[in-house]
Amino acid sequence: MDKALTLKILTPEGTAFEGPVEAVFLPGTMGRFEVLPGHAPIVSTLTRGEIRWRAGGVEAVIAIRAGALMLNDNILTVCAQVGS
Repeated sequence: MDKALTLKILTPEGTAFEGPVEAVFLPGTMGRFEVLPGHAPIVSTLTRGEIRWRAGGVEAVIAIRAGALMLNDNILTVCAQVGS
C-alpha cells in the first residue's frame, strides 16, 4: 500500500490547505492531470482553473489564476495565485 499523499497549497496570502489527501486534480499548462499516492516525482506549471482534491471521501476545490507545483516523496507542494 502506498504512503499517504500530503497536499500543501501555498498562496501569497498564506497556506490555503495542508493535509493528507486521496487524490488531486490539477489544471496543468499542457492539460488537466491527476496525482495519486505513489506518483512519480514531477515539477509542472499550472494555468487558470481549479485544483480539486479528495480527502476522507469529501471533495474540495480552490480556483487559481496560475501556479507551479513540485511532487516528491508523496508531498505535493503547490504555489498558486488564487482567484478566478
